Amino acid sequence: MILLPGLLFILWGEPARCLAEGGGFDFNGDIRQYAVATNTVYIATEETLYQLNHDLTLVRSVTQRGTIKIGERLDEAQFQRVSETDKWNTTFRVNVLLPFVEIDTLISCGVLDRGCGFCELLDLEDISKVLYREPFPVGPQRRNSSASVGFLVNVEKTPTETETYILTAIQAYKEKPDKVNCPLSETVNLHNTNNNQKGGIFSYSGDGQGSIDVKDNVEFVDGFQLGFIIYLFSNLPSSDKSNKVRLIWLEGKISKGQTVKSRWGATLSISEGGESSRLEASSVIPGGPPVLWSGVFSVDGGRTNTELVLFDISPDLTGDTDKDPFCTKQECTQPKTLKPKKVLFRQNYMTSVLAVRQKAWIVFFIGTGDGQLIKLVVDKNYHTACPRVLYRADDDRKVLPKMHLDPVDLKHVYVPFQNQIKRVAVSNCNTYTNVQDCWSAQDPYCVWCSSKSSCTFEDDCQDSDWLSIPDDSQQKMVSHRVVKDDTGQITLNIQTHVTVSSEALANFACQFSASSSQLCSRQSPPPQFPQCNCILTNSTLPAEGMHVTVRIRLGKTYLTEQLKMSNCADIIGLPTSVLCRQCIEAGCGWSVNHCSWANQGERNDSLCQKMDSGMNISRPEISSITPNVISFYGKNHAVLSGLNLHDVTRVRIQADMDCTPQESPVWSNTGQRLTFHIPSADNKGVVKVCVVLPDGSCHGNAIVTYRSSPSCTDFVPNTSWISGKREITITGSHLDFVEGVVHDHAPQTVRPAKSNNSQNLIYDTPAAQTNGIFISHVSLKVANETLACSPTITYYPDPEFISFTAARTGDDVRITIQKKADKLNMKMTEIKVQGVRDEKKYDCFMERLETSNKTDSFTCEIRKPPDAKFQKLLIVYGGKTVTLTLSPSYVLLFLMLLVLLLIPFIIVLVIIVYRRKQKKLTATMNKYVEDMELDIRNDIRQGFVDLQTEKADLMENVGAIPFLDFKHFASRIFFPESETLMTSCIKDIGQDAVQVQLDECCQGLSRLIQDQLFLTSMVHALEEQKSFTIKDKCALASLLTVALHNNLTYLTEVMEALLRDLMQQNSNTQPKLLLRRTESIVEKLLTNWMSICLYGFLRESVGQHLFLMVSALTQQTAKGPVDCVTEKALYTLSEDWLLWQAQDFSSLKLKVLFAVGSDGEVSEPLEVNALSCDTVEQVKEKILSTFKAKFGFSYNTTLRDVRIEYEQNGAFVPLEEVDASSVVIGEVTMLNTLKHYKVPDGATIKVLSKKTHPPLSPQGSVKDDENFSGKYFHLIDPDVDKDQRKNPERKKLKLKEVHLTKLLSTKVAVHSFVENLFRSIWAMPNCRAPHAVKYFFDFLDTQADNMKITDPDVLHIWKTNSLPLRFWVNIMKNPQFVFDMEKSPNLDGCLNVIAQAFMDSFSLSEIQLGKYAPTNKLLYAKDIPKFKQEVKAYYKQIREQPPITVSEFKGFLQEESKKHENEFNDAVALKEIYKFIQRYFTEITDKLDQNGAPTELKEQLHHVKNSFDGLKSCSWN
Repeated sequence: MILLPGLLFILWGEPARCLAEGGGFDFNGDIRQYAVATNTVYIATEETLYQLNHDLTLVRSVTQRGTIKIGERLDEAQFQRVSETDKWNTTFRVNVLLPFVEIDTLISCGVLDRGCGFCELLDLEDISKVLYREPFPVGPQRRNSSASVGFLVNVEKTPTETETYILTAIQAYKEKPDKVNCPLSETVNLHNTNNNQKGGIFSYSGDGQGSIDVKDNVEFVDGFQLGFIIYLFSNLPSSDKSNKVRLIWLEGKISKGQTVKSRWGATLSISEGGESSRLEASSVIPGGPPVLWSGVFSVDGGRTNTELVLFDISPDLTGDTDKDPFCTKQECTQPKTLKPKKVLFRQNYMTSVLAVRQKAWIVFFIGTGDGQLIKLVVDKNYHTACPRVLYRADDDRKVLPKMHLDPVDLKHVYVPFQNQIKRVAVSNCNTYTNVQDCWSAQDPYCVWCSSKSSCTFEDDCQDSDWLSIPDDSQQKMVSHRVVKDDTGQITLNIQTHVTVSSEALANFACQFSASSSQLCSRQSPPPQFPQCNCILTNSTLPAEGMHVTVRIRLGKTYLTEQLKMSNCADIIGLPTSVLCRQCIEAGCGWSVNHCSWANQGERNDSLCQKMDSGMNISRPEISSITPNVISFYGKNHAVLSGLNLHDVTRVRIQADMDCTPQESPVWSNTGQRLTFHIPSADNKGVVKVCVVLPDGSCHGNAIVTYRSSPSCTDFVPNTSWISGKREITITGSHLDFVEGVVHDHAPQTVRPAKSNNSQNLIYDTPAAQTNGIFISHVSLKVANETLACSPTITYYPDPEFISFTAARTGDDVRITIQKKADKLNMKMTEIKVQGVRDEKKYDCFMERLETSNKTDSFTCEIRKPPDAKFQKLLIVYGGKTVTLTLSPSYVLLFLMLLVLLLIPFIIVLVIIVYRRKQKKLTATMNKYVEDMELDIRNDIRQGFVDLQTEKADLMENVGAIPFLDFKHFASRIFFPESETLMTSCIKDIGQDAVQVQLDECCQGLSRLIQDQLFLTSMVHALEEQKSFTIKDKCALASLLTVALHNNLTYLTEVMEALLRDLMQQNSNTQPKLLLRRTESIVEKLLTNWMSICLYGFLRESVGQHLFLMVSALTQQTAKGPVDCVTEKALYTLSEDWLLWQAQDFSSLKLKVLFAVGSDGEVSEPLEVNALSCDTVEQVKEKILSTFKAKFGFSYNTTLRDVRIEYEQNGAFVPLEEVDASSVVIGEVTMLNTLKHYKVPDGATIKVLSKKTHPPLSPQGSVKDDENFSGKYFHLIDPDVDKDQRKNPERKKLKLKEVHLTKLLSTKVAVHSFVENLFRSIWAMPNCRAPHAVKYFFDFLDTQADNMKITDPDVLHIWKTNSLPLRFWVNIMKNPQFVFDMEKSPNLDGCLNVIAQAFMDSFSLSEIQLGKYAPTNKLLYAKDIPKFKQEVKAYYKQIREQPPITVSEFKGFLQEESKKHENEFNDAVALKEIYKFIQRYFTEITDKLDQNGAPTELKEQLHHVKNSFDGLKSCSWN
């Protein structure tokens, strides 16, 4: 035994291995073994070992090819792996593959092709690393052994010591082994897993003889361990072809030897008569006791007729152990027999099963031999719901016996096939669109989530109430009963059959309504989930019945049930099944052939099914259905034959356990034959067919078998001639289900099959309308589906027959036909030839075909014609007839001579035409280049003029600044991505002055978070959880800020403690990265703390300069064109938002009149500046903006309700965004502009309200269109191929680089505002920095000293990350956080450039800029050095300022707390914080234990949990 620490070769990228469609993985060879551990899937194929992620993406693969030394003893041969390109002489075939997670190893054992047994220990994380290897037989020693199992088991040596072994149960053969010189293993073995165990690794001796030898033939199916009991399942076939299924229990105690001796057996019998059955696959059901187990049994010996059976296999270890539990002979003592609890499901050819518990339900995933994965859910009473197909392969590939659940998300199941593995979702909840469908799916994985209004997995429905199916199977979500008591009082009882969340449970209510004024009396009891009762005010019901609507509230979900209440005693008539159903559907009960009240009779619908319908109809019989084997796509025009079919209305198709049968109408009915369509099916298998009569009863018992869909693999031949009707043979599978063949060049033509069976189909190709060579794609028509074939047929021109010769041979005439060579590969059998003489036709019999590069020769003979002189031949192929005649030779010679004479004249003519065209093209190109050069020169000159004449003429007086109040400012900083939390954490205006008293549970939590040990422990515990995302961290930090905003002093202490912890984490790695991003709770806490403390400074010193800068940018942008669709502008700071494609424009001054009242009066004119290229929408915006700037308040009509008209020739013309005159290019419409309407400078515009002056043709805003940017354009031409000569100006060449000067123009215009803003930020009023800045910078200095950090750059970066980057840049890029305003995309681009310049001013590194540097860096490159000097001085001033005292800073914090005392809703924040505590309660309590928290604190935490869980007053709504 040799230890090999070296690495092996890894093979990547084999061509036949890939990620399959729909979540799967394809392999080169067949799967031998596969195993799942933590987050990895391991698969051994014939020649490769794969390591895949849980989502089946490849991590790595290792070849199983290698070498052994020739001449070595087989049982000592050492296997060495080689690379794919090296020579190899053996392959390692894996028979046992076991992940040993506890010691991070993968056990891989099997056999060598040219050796014996061999084992390897691989690294679980990297299978290319071999930790140990040894030639040793573990598991079956044959290359192919499917009837053996292997798994890890634990043996309890002492109460405190447990050892892990490999248990292998190997199929016992009567035949000789593959290799005579190799050691044989016993039937059942316990092998060591490490060298510390007695006997060494892989040995099965050393601790007692750990093996069982069996003489008879045993086939093992499955095995597992629960507790210390080991379960083994096997088939025991006998010579009379019968089979017994045997269960063996082993008790894993004391030692290996003791374990194999403590064995008990039982026979699993699924039938009373003891008929032979065979176990195909099995799965233990989680949970227990009792130990429930499910097995797939075949009951006909042929593995076709299979059943899923449920057993209780709880071990009975009371009697004596069995010496030979595998013996089936008469002389052996037979073990006891176990009977099944229930047969759960019957389906042909089930091959695998996986059982999972989901709430109170058991979910079975069943694989079949024809490639299906079926889900079957079973309730606690073992009643089954409708089986559903989760996956269906198109072909008949078999699902292998063992399936596993994805261990990471538990929402997918791995389905293995021969050379492929699929990852299939356990449920398709999102396909159900309403609450009724979600419930009707009877899927325990799905819940109806009220906040999302969708059907989801339960863990995807966070912070919301939900409802799902109950613990037992029910037919209806809401049922009702009508009850009458002894006093004559009638009660309507409503029962809901659902499971709901605690939130929904607390909000359960029912509302009854009817046409009468009051339905329910006041004595009706209050609703008590799951039922409501309505005691009727009137003790009699109308004879015609009464319609009642019941509205049920479950949290935020509402259920509505429409009922018709009838007097049960009035439902009378002959006691038929129809009357019985009518009685039960009315909420009544059936009692001895009459209808009675629900409390006086039975309400089981099965009663009605046993009753006669009362209709006098002959009982129909079914004798046959043609066809009765079809694909799962169904079959049109099936024929059903039988007797007494006259009254049949429908044909019902139902699987054995299908809850929703399908019915098909009858098309034609003669009484003995009828036609109907067999519908498509979700699953493959046998279904029952019966015929339905008008009374709803169904008669007859025929079957139809659904199989896989047809597939095509090859066409012979794979070519056709253009004229069509060439006979093609398709090979494939299930071709007998094909109803026709379709080619994509003739989709309307369905070619019927001339003959077909399962593997072959013959048809004639359709003709093509075009000449030339092309590829035609072929599809198969199956019922209403069209299935594409992967092979194609190539169409070539029709064969060209050139000439023929005739020569007499004895009494016969031999005809030789010359055909031009082509790629059609025409066969002799495909043509028919006749010679014509004197209008009489003589058949020519084909003899041979000779081919060459240029011609093909067909030879045939005409038997005994009267003469050999045939001047004409008729050649028939496909559906075409060609006539071939003998041509005189001199005619052919004359034609050739004529062609030779014409060739020189044609060449001269072509040269003359070419030279003329060349001259014309050169002149056109020269003219185009000159025009283009002139346009570019004009653009450059105009840009230079703009730059030199640019004036900072922007308005500095912008009126009142629309500051947001503190609570709205703070909530936008705290919750930028959560509108819900943003609004719920702010108190309404009416609540501001009122101190709301917190309820008991919220008060308890408030006191708890005021304990610093608890709060810091909770934060650390949550941050250690991988599922606690950055979004969760930010939300919790902001919720804590809201909850503690009244105690800023304590919040500051907590923040400091958490920052110190964070610094300790980063001190050993990269201290410069501290506070750079928001990846922890304390970093978001710091952002919020700065926002609270600097709000006063922001409003008093910085706010005005920020608003002026934003206003200046807005005004500068409005001076030039802005594209209404893309929102790009000519004047901007961002190259990404530069409108360099802008066309020429002119400025206009408009006289705007505002309509006053509805009688035509108008206001004084208002002068508004606009551009000729402005759209109608942009003109409206500029009018309303100018109105607000002039008068100081907004116009009384919103932009959406404003319409404008232009005065033209004394009349007013409406201006619309789009109308009949709009320019359309391709399918894209240009928005109307002032230039389009020819509005001149000084024109008069009238503003009207759509409410008082509605337009003749109402039109909504085009921006409301979902495809606005795809349907419309403004200044940037759409990408369409269309002649645009109507507007030559739009065809001018535009270069982006020419317009880069516009960026500089904009910078010059707003530069003074930017400088004022920057300097207001690093200003020092009264030579003192804001209290929070000075205090926090001193805190950072102290921490640097404590951590022995001497590098001044680190401190500079800390301060920059905490103040400018964390606070000021956020404010600068998001002015809507501070002001009541909207931010356009173009403005956002400009602010990003300014914010970048601001941060560059704080940078310590020198930026080297070249001609390819980004423009946002180049714009402010000359200003940055000056700003950097000012920043250094600012930091120096703060450092030299006298430190702020603790009492002074506490006073500042208390004052800030008092200012905003009642502005936030503490209760909402506390309840949201508790949701995090509830989710991670165990982790928090563990962290408190680690930190040595006092018992009182932990008791306080449990008290808070009990309060929240128990009190309805603290609900989440």
